[in-house]
Amino acid sequence: MLTGLDITFLLLSVAGFITGMLGNLFIGLVNCSGWFKNQHISLADILFTCLAISRVIQLLVLLFESVAMILPVYLPLSYKLAKPITFFWRITNHWTTWLATCLSIFYLLKIAHFSHSLFLWLKWRVNKVVLVILGFSLFFLISDFVLLENFSDLFVNVYMKDKSNWTSYTDESRILHVETMIFLNLTSLFPSVLSLTSLLLLFLSLVKHIRNLQLNSMGSRDSSTEAHKRAIKMMMFFLFLFIANFFSIEVSHWILLIFPRNKFSKYAMLSVYIFPSVHSFLLIQGNSKLRQTALKVLWRLEN
Repeated sequence: MLTGLDITFLLLSVAGFITGMLGNLFIGLVNCSGWFKNQHISLADILFTCLAISRVIQLLVLLFESVAMILPVYLPLSYKLAKPITFFWRITNHWTTWLATCLSIFYLLKIAHFSHSLFLWLKWRVNKVVLVILGFSLFFLISDFVLLENFSDLFVNVYMKDKSNWTSYTDESRILHVETMIFLNLTSLFPSVLSLTSLLLLFLSLVKHIRNLQLNSMGSRDSSTEAHKRAIKMMMFFLFLFIANFFSIEVSHWILLIFPRNKFSKYAMLSVYIFPSVHSFLLIQGNSKLRQTALKVLWRLEN
């Protein structure tokens, strides 16, 4: 029988799921409709659409995981769901992370201004750079597949195993579990570093550009300057969101490992809903086409 904590956890999970689905489905529908209408789609829209689709799948996996976590551990269904959910979560998290990385690099090469020859060489080949990065990410996905089999079995045994045998099993299995988690975390560290580096370089470029605009204009209220300032504020918010998401995923995994039987441990998973939900609305706000379409939809709903 479900407790009050279980029901609260499930309701919060559903709320995060619905919020994320609204933003990501909106992005996917707008870009796909524009593609069918114009018979053309830009690389940025492709990245937006693929990221939205992968996050829709990720949110579905998160919801199933939330449901599985409140099921009694002795039910066969809870044991059967644990392993495939772990696989699907890792795969969707892989693609959402790498697509977000490609989007960061794409904006860096399109917007930033640096005179270094390597940057200019990459800037002129931005489409190929993005495709190479996505192809390179497959190497990390294969590495994940190799590690996931052991990780899934260990997670099922640590979290789902019968409590009477759990204490004797924990001492040896947790060491293997920790080692596997460390290797899995290393595969997600590389795209995270790439994203942070790209965003920081873009931030520095925008700050430098604002200073040049202010020096060449009569005042600091120039429209171009204000637009760049808004872009910097949005980027700073995204940086905070990105870092918070990375640490929330890591912390939630370690909490579930260290306190797998604690009734409050599952609440750590709620933080994982934040990034795919909030980031979608941040992308809508930062993209003129998506923002204008969203305003039209809101205006029609109000009238």
